[in-house]
Amino acid sequence: MALSVLDLFSIGIGPSSSHTVGPMRAARRFTQSMDQHGVLQRTARVEAELFGSLAATGIGHGSDTAVLLGLAGQDPETIDPDACVGLVDEILQGGHMPLDGRHEIAFDRQKDMTLHMRRTLPGHPNGMRLTAFDADGEQLHTRDYYSVGGGFVVTSDELEAELDESRDVSRHDDGEGGEPYPFATGAELAGRCRTNGLSIAELMLANEATRHDPGELRTQLLAIWDVMQECVHNGVTRTEPILPGGLKVRRRAPALRAHLLETTDRTDPMWAMEWVNLFALAVNEENASGGRIVTAPTNGAAGIIPAVLHYYMRFVLPQDATQQERDDKVVEFLLTAAAIGILYKRNASISGAEVGCQGEVGSACSMAAGALCAVLGGTVDQVENAAEIGIEHNLGLTCDPVGGLVQVPCIERNAIASVKAINAARLALLGDGSHRVTLDQAIKTMRDTGADMKSKYKETSRGGLAVNVIEC
Repeated sequence: MALSVLDLFSIGIGPSSSHTVGPMRAARRFTQSMDQHGVLQRTARVEAELFGSLAATGIGHGSDTAVLLGLAGQDPETIDPDACVGLVDEILQGGHMPLDGRHEIAFDRQKDMTLHMRRTLPGHPNGMRLTAFDADGEQLHTRDYYSVGGGFVVTSDELEAELDESRDVSRHDDGEGGEPYPFATGAELAGRCRTNGLSIAELMLANEATRHDPGELRTQLLAIWDVMQECVHNGVTRTEPILPGGLKVRRRAPALRAHLLETTDRTDPMWAMEWVNLFALAVNEENASGGRIVTAPTNGAAGIIPAVLHYYMRFVLPQDATQQERDDKVVEFLLTAAAIGILYKRNASISGAEVGCQGEVGSACSMAAGALCAVLGGTVDQVENAAEIGIEHNLGLTCDPVGGLVQVPCIERNAIASVKAINAARLALLGDGSHRVTLDQAIKTMRDTGADMKSKYKETSRGGLAVNVIEC
């Protein structure tokens, strides 16, 4: 499957791309499949089963309510985040589900939804099974779905096809999906850029032209940047002092913004880094609140790329740059980041439930580092070096959300990784692009480390900080 920049950066809601956005998309897809098979109007009951990580941290991530919203016909890209609680309450209190928004069925949360904490489906830790029954209890339709990270949802057959494709790298050589410059590895990506005299962003744009009108693609990428900026604005202007969920985590972004705006002595050499912290905290606090988010490449790591791009636009790009110049840099940044993200999605994973947080915060740090290096004028080899540095120093990072909430350590972890990405880009620019460890080697190491990692450290809230920090 050829991946697009719009696959890596999609608009949804918090708190999790794999545990909120993915389940909502899967449930919505199930109702569409029911309609296609002519059984929607005959359905009297739908049973939802969540397995593995979706069950273990599902309540904290809102997986259960996301399924209800998806079954009711809601889409994560268009749903009003502020309306979610009311819509779910209507279903639970009324005991009725507006299936696909147009066919009323009875719904009992205790009977119709099961969280299998200790069971998994064979394809992926984030598995779910949806089954429709008629009034006599006869099964009409059933599907297994896997939420494989970043909001991506696949069926069992689709997952196996993706695995077959990733095993057969040679099939990409003839131009997958008509792409003029297909690549399956970092070495291929850099090699095609050098051979054709292209930057990574230019190569990505040429590939994207096989499925998107270039003008429309630019419009959509700038719209994604608008959502990222709106997310930061919302995060710094919230008035609620405590994040939802029960951990009583204090919001820090509004107070940090007020402090930075009031500070008159701006000679501190770390002044810009304070703003980077602010940008990342704002996004991830908004994510924890269930707000509108851009997967980048996941919700759990959604603050890093916006924070680094904000840093570039505010502190590096000349303030007298024209709007055209500013927009050009945003598009270049996002296209470069997406090319790097595709390597992780194809050759390893961006799912915390599969490889730990190295696949989320680690891959986002790598994407941001490479993209920043590119817009700072780095060569293709320097960009690859920056991306490698970004992941190398996140290898082994566990996913251990306290209380199953995307708050501790997730929010602060995004701020730290944002600064790390900036440092990685600067380090790469100090060299000539040559380096001992390649990006492909680092990605393979991340995949192997994730396979070796105990499941309790992979988004189950059964290890790490999740068991050593008392919930109160």
